[in-house]
Amino acid sequence: MMTDPAAVFAAVFAALFIAHSVGDHWVQSSCQAATKGQPGRTGRLACGRHVLGLTATKGVVLVPVVLVLGLPVTALGMVLGLGVDAVSHYWADRRTTLKKLADRCGKAEFYSLGTPAHPSHPTTAKGDYAPTLGTGAYALDQSWHHLWLGVAALLIAAL
Repeated sequence: MMTDPAAVFAAVFAALFIAHSVGDHWVQSSCQAATKGQPGRTGRLACGRHVLGLTATKGVVLVPVVLVLGLPVTALGMVLGLGVDAVSHYWADRRTTLKKLADRCGKAEFYSLGTPAHPSHPTTAKGDYAPTLGTGAYALDQSWHHLWLGVAALLIAAL
């Protein structure tokens, strides 16, 4: 059975996108989230554990999609796609790396959006900092991950 490569890419991307959301928010532990950006061994290990759980989640979601839909993907494509995604995710989640990239791209102010460091940070009626779920750092983090999900899906569909 021939399957349009664009359809394979779309199905793989959808599976990876769903798995990314689950792995990044449900599978990641609070400890991993709090420590993965710390310097040294503690931060590196926490980030590694997070990426391992995230990548496993992507595999658990992607394999049934491939099997049920009969998608013509190869083991090489899966390994390379998930590997590239894992490396890019680890790189960004160490935090200082993505912050440096944001600074170099002129996004330093946006990166601090929603935090006390931003000049227009949210405040309470009393003028105190009002915590928010949405931050520029989170938006840049997720868009970086989405870019690499696309690259991973392309590798998986093409190889």
